[in-house]
Amino acid sequence: MRIVFFEFGSWVRRAAGLCLAGMAAACASLPIINPDMARRPASKIQVEGAQGPLSAAQSKSIIEGLKERKKDSNILERHLALEEAIVGSPLVVGNRAMLLQDGPATFQAMYDAIRAARDHINIETYIIEDDEVGRRFADALIERQRRGVQVNFIYDSVGALNTPQEFFKRLSDSGIKVVQYNPVNPLKAKAGWDVNGRDHRKLLIVDGQVAFLGGINISSVYSGGSFSQHSKVRPDGSLPWRDTDMKIEGPVVAEFQKLFIETWEKQKGPPLAKKNYFPTQRPKGKEVVRAIGSSPDEPYSLIYATLISAITSAETEVLLTNAYFAPDPQLLDALKDARARGVDVKLLLPSRSDAWLVFHAGRNYYDELLRAGVKIYERQAALLHSKTALVDGVWSTVGSTNLDWRSFLHNQELNAVILGADFGTQMRAMFEKDLEASAPITLEQWQRRPIDMRVKELLARMWEYWL
Repeated sequence: MRIVFFEFGSWVRRAAGLCLAGMAAACASLPIINPDMARRPASKIQVEGAQGPLSAAQSKSIIEGLKERKKDSNILERHLALEEAIVGSPLVVGNRAMLLQDGPATFQAMYDAIRAARDHINIETYIIEDDEVGRRFADALIERQRRGVQVNFIYDSVGALNTPQEFFKRLSDSGIKVVQYNPVNPLKAKAGWDVNGRDHRKLLIVDGQVAFLGGINISSVYSGGSFSQHSKVRPDGSLPWRDTDMKIEGPVVAEFQKLFIETWEKQKGPPLAKKNYFPTQRPKGKEVVRAIGSSPDEPYSLIYATLISAITSAETEVLLTNAYFAPDPQLLDALKDARARGVDVKLLLPSRSDAWLVFHAGRNYYDELLRAGVKIYERQAALLHSKTALVDGVWSTVGSTNLDWRSFLHNQELNAVILGADFGTQMRAMFEKDLEASAPITLEQWQRRPIDMRVKELLARMWEYWL
């Protein structure tokens, strides 16, 4: 068990990270990221296309084209160099990326892709529920399987704990290959029993040509849009969910496919049917995308390292939207240091949450962040579940990763990083739309919060490492 001490001022925060002596071996830690801002020149950055690695001249041309769309080209070059230095996956050009806001738009796009499948469907999710949406997905997948499309399905054992086994048996009986990630029942664990290691990824790949990823689980809680007239508190007190996914077509889909197959093999799933998992790719658009997967099996989270480096190198702005915010000391310092450099740092966080402890653990940091000049907004009239970021208008990410210890240390997560100002403009428009539905939190207002809220924050801080 890990002990995270209360914070009174800043003197105790540095103690966060101590482990009980008898259980130190079970405690993971986050890396110290010290990005070198004098990286190799952008011309050395390798870019891949539909037919594989591009030549040095082609890579340089792609990067120069991106820089032409941004007034301060040094910002993009710096982010490109940092990406190349930290993450092993390639920077891939020739993709088309579409933002999908909320469940209705995302589910419809997914259904359309599933119905159009001709070879295979690979799907990985944290939660799938036996409700209207879950059953509709199941019916669509079973229909494709019966028509000769191989469906391979990974679900998280804890995330789907309330979903009856009969639901998954129906999938298996139809011929769908099903893998339960890190089963809670140790007798079913083929890859070793680890109840704390969870698969929080949300990924759908169809025919190796199109991928969907983001924060949306397969559940009816996403049935209502968060910007519509129905986005009000319901009679039972529940809120519509606000989330973000994206649809990607193009050569980078192969990188997401590799991550899916890697998880399948690590979990010792049955042999995959011989299908065309890596079809010949053709350019679909102009987006430059990098697929980043993180796993507790790795020395550290690549997504965490990339995010810290992007914030540390920020020169103009950092716009973060996140559902579960309980930052570690380095992320907290990166945000404050960015603001001290004159960077406009804005956090868009939930006003209500389905996770009581992490919600209040994150609020414990508001005072420190507000004093540093960081701007905080809380999304109203919806339960915020998005996980997105935009840095300097040119570095964007959408995925499953929360800004908390669990995502960075204990979960499998999946993000896409999109480089360039064109997609950044879409991200900014989405952020500003959410901002219009949010309430700013001021330091004066926050210091007047009632004592019961302060007590909740302190209690939640005790458990933030394990949330």
